Amino acid sequence: MEQQKTNPGALQSPMSGSINTPSGAAQALLQSPGVAQSLINNSGTTAYHPLHKNPGVGQQLMTNPGAGSQPYISNPGANHQGYMSKPSTASQALMKASPNASQALIRADRGGMLSMSDDNVMLKQILSTHAPDGREVDVRPLLYLVEDILNRATHHVDFLVKGTTAQLEIEERAQQANFIAMIEALTYTIDRIAIELSYKALGGSDAHATTTAIFNLLTSYTWDAKLVLALSAFALNYGEFWLLAQIYSTNQLAKSMAILKQLPSILEHTAPLKPRFDALNNLIRTMMDVTRCVVEMKELPSMYISQDSPALATAITHIPTAVYWTIRAMVACAAQITSLTSMGHEYGISTTESWELSTLAHKLKNIHEHLRQQLNYCYQYIEERKDVETFQMLLNLFDPNVLHIDNMRVLKALIYARDDRLPLLDGATKRQVGLDVLRRKNVLLLISSLEFSSDELAILEQIYNDSRVHATRLESQYEVVWIPIVDRSVVPLPEEMMTKFENLRSTMPWYSVVDPLLIEKPVIRFIKEFWHFRTKPILVVLDPQGKVVSPNAIHMMWIWGSTAFPFTSLREEALWREETWRLDLLVDGIDPMILNWIKEGKYIFLYGGDDIEWVRRFAAQARSVASAARISLEMVYVGKSSKREKIKKVTATINLEKLSYAWQDQAMVWFFWTRLESMLFSKIQLGRADDQDPMMLEIKKLLSYDREGGWAVLSRGSNVVVNGHSTTVLPALSGYEEWKVNVPEKGFDLAFKEYHDKLHDVAHPCCRFEFPITTRIPDRMRCPECRRVMEKYTTFICCHDEQGIPGSLF
Repeated sequence: MEQQKTNPGALQSPMSGSINTPSGAAQALLQSPGVAQSLINNSGTTAYHPLHKNPGVGQQLMTNPGAGSQPYISNPGANHQGYMSKPSTASQALMKASPNASQALIRADRGGMLSMSDDNVMLKQILSTHAPDGREVDVRPLLYLVEDILNRATHHVDFLVKGTTAQLEIEERAQQANFIAMIEALTYTIDRIAIELSYKALGGSDAHATTTAIFNLLTSYTWDAKLVLALSAFALNYGEFWLLAQIYSTNQLAKSMAILKQLPSILEHTAPLKPRFDALNNLIRTMMDVTRCVVEMKELPSMYISQDSPALATAITHIPTAVYWTIRAMVACAAQITSLTSMGHEYGISTTESWELSTLAHKLKNIHEHLRQQLNYCYQYIEERKDVETFQMLLNLFDPNVLHIDNMRVLKALIYARDDRLPLLDGATKRQVGLDVLRRKNVLLLISSLEFSSDELAILEQIYNDSRVHATRLESQYEVVWIPIVDRSVVPLPEEMMTKFENLRSTMPWYSVVDPLLIEKPVIRFIKEFWHFRTKPILVVLDPQGKVVSPNAIHMMWIWGSTAFPFTSLREEALWREETWRLDLLVDGIDPMILNWIKEGKYIFLYGGDDIEWVRRFAAQARSVASAARISLEMVYVGKSSKREKIKKVTATINLEKLSYAWQDQAMVWFFWTRLESMLFSKIQLGRADDQDPMMLEIKKLLSYDREGGWAVLSRGSNVVVNGHSTTVLPALSGYEEWKVNVPEKGFDLAFKEYHDKLHDVAHPCCRFEFPITTRIPDRMRCPECRRVMEKYTTFICCHDEQGIPGSLF
């Protein structure tokens, strides 16, 4: 056939310029003046609409304007290679499956354009013309150009009807497209189709016959190329029509051509023609929607989805039908425009043809909806395959046996792999930066949800800023990057969530990810499965080569601050070997006043709980004993790890009644208990939770006492004398008269300790620990009071009773 004179090899030639204006867009396709000339030469010919001349197939257009929209997809398990394969395979596969597809389409349209039998005949006829010769045409650049022409033309119609000649500014989508050679190779075919559209419309040919003739011109092309080439031809005619309408009043040549086409007469009657223009615009936009879907399906990456995949196989089955009806719609639109230019505005006032266009638009919308649905299934399938691939890549990157030159591959895999944007925000300068600022540095990944408490953030910021004061010190040679973890089930993120993210990010002095959606789903899965992130922040440490040297250094940071650099597990072990059970360990870095008392060698009672009556009795009894024993005693109330509001009230009462010294800042209370819990979690992480050294035993006792009422720790200077529960410490103080006789011989410290330990052996207060857990309970649950995400715990409890715990849930 004549269209095979195109030269596939010429498609590689680059384009020398860009298309920046509507007129330039039209000229890029106007390589052959024959199209425009044919329109001008035939402008005076009397036209009969194809449906007026032929009451056969086309007459079905007027049967049911209210056609239903039931799904036309009927064979989801089909496997057809014909869309992009050899002619014989294509014809055989589609001929087998497409009749079912066309029947479903007819059922969906219920009395639409063709009867069921006619539609089967039509489909077989169209499939018989399909014999692609194997050449591949990249139609995307051409589609961009066609979209630009049609978008400007359809928008321009709206502007004219509204009485304005303002031109809508549309960003050029084909500025850098290299397709001059493609235009040269395809111009002959595009011109032939354009002439077919305009000539057959003038002659009043049957719409189906014209559509079939166009398919015959496109025999050797794939389905997506057929559609884009046909749409290009239609855009050539339609764009010329509205280009003249736009400039005829200022350009004499255009004015003369416009007179031949009766444009002045048409444009003087824009209001009566509005239904016609609205119907044309609606149908043209639907044609473009279907074309985009077909092109997108052709462009699906074969490495992630094959034509055997059910979603794609089903979609491919319906491609011939979609292409047919889209080209059929182009024929109808061309007939409408030709009728306007040949018969004048009187022809356009009739609503019959507008209804015809609306019926076609309805049918194409049904087709588009189901193609788009199948395409979305394909995208979902591809995304799942990519997620699996990314997750496996992360497993390989973080394999302990894999060595890296630097940390760039690891950071790109976790944060953002492409180079088209700067993924980090520098908290110091508030400027966006690339990942290169982290190259070959120790990087601490601060991973958290958006439920980041102000206490945590304030303490972390203080530790970080303190380390920056002496930037040349070894402890300062690290960078922190905030990795926010958000629920990706709703994209784009709600405005409320984005506002919370931006507010949090604005307070951070370190690097942050600029957009939480940069963190992909497989990365979040990896963080949760391998670094055990739940809701509380974690601090994953990467060395300069990107190797994980600590899965969570947040505990080290709370206990020792930047002194724990480089935050490795080996460093953590070394720091623990240097520690002993002393008061400094509990209050280090929190309250300088206590540190001064320690230096002075004073007796210090550190106590807590939420029972104000016990607090009153304890404070009074402690002062009484100190006075009787003539020792210098200081007392500090440090609250409780939970019940913040109640602790505030207890603190206010202590201050009002001057019972003792109490921490006013709740951040200090939070940090005290967080450090204490971190000591236990640090040991758990190191696999040393059950170490029997005295230090860990005392830490466990203190954490347990906090869950079971009040407690008190007595020290002399830094040396801890007693760590006791409320049920034993207060009775021990109250029994001063019994053990004071031992003070002269044994000293106050030992006398008090021996008496307390006797009471402890009798009382045996319960011990209880709570740990976050994620098994056999909902993944997340919000508090019914404050709506925050609740922490999940499993409880270990022992009351030293062989009969078990009365009323226990375990």
